[in-house]
Amino acid sequence: MENTENTEKTMLTDADPETMAREIVQILEDQKARDVRLLAIRDKTVMADYFVICTGTSSTQIRGIAGALEYKLSERGLTPLHTEGYETGRWIVYDYAHVMVHIFGGEEREFFKLEKLWGDAEEVPVESL
Repeated sequence: MENTENTEKTMLTDADPETMAREIVQILEDQKARDVRLLAIRDKTVMADYFVICTGTSSTQIRGIAGALEYKLSERGLTPLHTEGYETGRWIVYDYAHVMVHIFGGEEREFFKLEKLWGDAEEVPVESL
């Protein structure tokens, strides 16, 4: 994948869901989010095409990751349809229509186990991004 700095000027407003999801993964990794996972759920629900799931080490880092994601995507023309959890900073969810982003604290991720709940979804390898 291209370096995020080189793609920041590319608008994502007309991007396909997979491109959006991959760009989100790159931003999260640039922000040092841990254990980033990309699940293709398009064949499992009408809710979205992809879930992006990651973990932050503290509420401060989780809010920082969320703020950076929202800022970098807004620079490229994307604003979330809905956001939840920013106040507590333990599980922040962004709804970008085709892509839902879950930024968890470690305990919350372990408790809710979205990867297990959506265990029949295709996991897209992020190492190659």
